[in-house]
Amino acid sequence: MAVPEVDKVMLRQLELMGFPTACATRALHSSGNCSIEAAVNWVIEHENDPDINQIPLVPKEIKIETGNSLLISEEVKLKAQKLREQASQKKLDKSRSEREKEKEITQSAGKLMESKRVEDDSERKRMRALLKAKEEEQKRARERVRQQLEDDKAERKRKLGVPYDDLGASKPATPRVEEQRQSPRQLPAKRVTKAELRDCLRNLKRNYKDDNARVKRAFETLLKIIGNIVNSPDEEKFRRLRLSNPKFHERVGCLKGGVEFLELCGFERIDGDRYLFLPRAKVDMEALRSAGLELHSALTNPFFGLLSVDGY
Repeated sequence: MAVPEVDKVMLRQLELMGFPTACATRALHSSGNCSIEAAVNWVIEHENDPDINQIPLVPKEIKIETGNSLLISEEVKLKAQKLREQASQKKLDKSRSEREKEKEITQSAGKLMESKRVEDDSERKRMRALLKAKEEEQKRARERVRQQLEDDKAERKRKLGVPYDDLGASKPATPRVEEQRQSPRQLPAKRVTKAELRDCLRNLKRNYKDDNARVKRAFETLLKIIGNIVNSPDEEKFRRLRLSNPKFHERVGCLKGGVEFLELCGFERIDGDRYLFLPRAKVDMEALRSAGLELHSALTNPFFGLLSVDGY
């Protein structure tokens, strides 16, 4: 196999018009090496071919006849200019889209971290309140013991016949402290661990290791779902997901590990497995923030899922 022979003059003309050498060679070869206009028309018809910028190979000793039309019409120049503008616009649109996605991911991560900081402050206040309640209960218990000792001492004096005045002269007993039971706030059930969330994402990435774009789209969708709930936990529409929704099924539902990750975050299957639903009473903000941070790490860390302690 060898590179096909094409008209050098027409090849040079196409290169001056802005076409890469490989693309110009393939266009001349595929259009019969007949004219500049035919080559440009071929590029317009095949601009989305994956191999348009690859040098074609043909069997050796095949000669291509030189075309007779070397004149470049104004229409051909306009077509070539339009192709260059379209290619440039596609690059700009792709770059802009990628920047917007990166910005959205960064903003979501910032909101998650700020929300986690607020949750941590609330948790510290709750623990301080529990500790204070425990100390007060211990203080009341000591007072009850002391009161009981005073009562026992007075009873023994009565049995020994100590005069009432002597009893009155003794240290007066303090009033019995009523027992006030304050039930502390019920501690939440065992939360999902970061390791469980991370392992679920790792397995999802390994299951589709040859399709990075699909994995990235799944992680972005999951991050958006978690971020919406963290920012608006009372909105039921963010906590109810229809499994048959085409977009959700394509991006998350059909991937092994996608629905499992949401179930780790507290979602439950309802209505005969038609919906995934996270009840408001079971919204665990700390677990959701941990899930969001793990998703952000999976999106921004190129080595996520490649190294782990289990040796995969």
